[in-house]
Amino acid sequence: MNKSILLGLPRRLERRLFNRAAVALQSNPPSVLERAQARIRHLDAATNSPSPQLKDTFNRQHNYLRISLTERCNLRCFYCMPEEGIELSPDGKLLTNQEILRLATLFVKSGVTKIRLTGGEPTIRKGILDIVGDLNGLRQYGLQSIGMTSNGLSLHRRLPQLVESGLTHLNLSLDTLDPFKFELITRRRGHEAVLKTLDVALKLPLASIKVNVVVIKNLNDHEVLDFVEMTKNMPISVRFIEFMPFTGNKWDKKKMVESSDLLERIRSRHPNVQRAPDELNDTARSWTVPGHTGSFGFISSMSDHFCATCNRLRLTADGQIKVCLFDAKEISLRDKIREGMTDEELLRTIGLAVNGKKEKHAGMEDIDVVTNRPMILIGGIRTKSNTFSTHSLSTDLHRRPSPFYLPHTQGRLHYRLYSTSRLTHLDEHGRASMVDVSDKAPSRRSATASGIIQIPKLAYELITSSYPVEEAPIIDRQVLDDTQSKALAKARKKGDALTIAQLAGIMGAKQTSNLIPLCHPLPLTKVDVLLQPEATSLSPRVYSIRCTATTTCEGKTGVEMEALTAVSVSLLTVWDMLKAVAGKDMEIGSITVTRKSGGKSGDFDRMPSSDALR
Repeated sequence: MNKSILLGLPRRLERRLFNRAAVALQSNPPSVLERAQARIRHLDAATNSPSPQLKDTFNRQHNYLRISLTERCNLRCFYCMPEEGIELSPDGKLLTNQEILRLATLFVKSGVTKIRLTGGEPTIRKGILDIVGDLNGLRQYGLQSIGMTSNGLSLHRRLPQLVESGLTHLNLSLDTLDPFKFELITRRRGHEAVLKTLDVALKLPLASIKVNVVVIKNLNDHEVLDFVEMTKNMPISVRFIEFMPFTGNKWDKKKMVESSDLLERIRSRHPNVQRAPDELNDTARSWTVPGHTGSFGFISSMSDHFCATCNRLRLTADGQIKVCLFDAKEISLRDKIREGMTDEELLRTIGLAVNGKKEKHAGMEDIDVVTNRPMILIGGIRTKSNTFSTHSLSTDLHRRPSPFYLPHTQGRLHYRLYSTSRLTHLDEHGRASMVDVSDKAPSRRSATASGIIQIPKLAYELITSSYPVEEAPIIDRQVLDDTQSKALAKARKKGDALTIAQLAGIMGAKQTSNLIPLCHPLPLTKVDVLLQPEATSLSPRVYSIRCTATTTCEGKTGVEMEALTAVSVSLLTVWDMLKAVAGKDMEIGSITVTRKSGGKSGDFDRMPSSDALR
């Protein structure tokens, strides 16, 4: 019988066929019969009968292994990554592909039937297709499913290949259906890409597609009904996860919404929801709405734990085995492998870790005071030699700054997440909204803003030679090279730079409501723009042009934005006028409101301070 025909068949059927082949081959040469019998013995040895090393003292047999492939992620979800960032392990400290396969093989032969790949973001790992393909080869030892948990940001391009390589289950992390709020939570753009991944996944032969939603009070809890509505026509399972404490995620019990509360909200819309059968050892309690294609469920780690049926073990990206998500104790299987341990010795080491697993929540009564890795480092150790912080942002974010992106502070980038209840331009759902000023009485309002643009000496002399300032220097044409002379002539052809910039600032102030989406159009009664060249007296001298703009109106809202727009447009116009001679050497900064009067918030004058550019 052709051996290749049997590959890929269920083990029982394969063995039955080999038994029949052995009987049929009684009259054949002994070598053929011996090969058939050897194959039968091999199949018997390959059976992944549960090992006692994977059973803990509470009689829980562990047949589910989660493998973190990387500590890196292309999102920065605040509940997963600390605000100050994380420190990555050097590449040499991470498990190699061969080490991952060796440990996975050992676990599968010991009774693990389900493997899930996590991170960080697992799709960032180089060789992910090879890893999935190699794991797929473990089906001969009893592995039944290969899953992946992903943020879906770039997965849509590779998902078909991953499924072809053996991926069977997919969990997508998607905490909001609002693109604006997605950026608030993840500190990145990409909402549309995640939805595209979901669309691609629905067209592939995956055994299961789940959408994970971490629910946080007053942030996305009002979207629960919208997520349930997704299950009407999509064969997906939406799982609402209670906000859990991890180092650096600023967990607060007040931000947690218990699953029971969410269920009551859903029942108010769908009173006929029904309990759905749960998978064995499943972490989620599942429900369905009659007539809906999909289902929804709750992972209530905080309010209603499922520790009694826990069957999960975790292997971090740097090779540590974790027997509980909340347990800070770890054993390095990576080090044991590199010390030359045999598989039998490794299995005994794993058994020691499993034997130490507590009955629930790592033996702690109050897991909200847990000291553990950040969630993203359930995979990873910290090392000062390879610091990863939010300073290493993608170039895309630098090109398109987020409204939640704040300047450098002591070498790191810091973020602030604003409550939607405090931003007047957001409604109760977190969506953009123009403030209603209908009930306000008009009053006289005024605002002054200022800013500066640093310029090189040549540009300063060009400006001051045609602009009346005290002790204006005269450009010595004999010290200019040909390139500078041509640039100077080109700049002069544009005309009086400061006058044009002044007019541009006035026009910009009048166009503010067309430039800033939620600004009210105001009947400005006066716009005054002044541009003044300046040079410091200290050496080395710093040359700049300061712009000051004052706007006034009789209106129902303030005119600060008009003053700021006037300054910004004026300085940008100066840049445009001088770029022929100073394009690489100019810098705009220190744009701020210096004075304001009128309105409910009262008057203020900003205390003078040194300019940031000086």
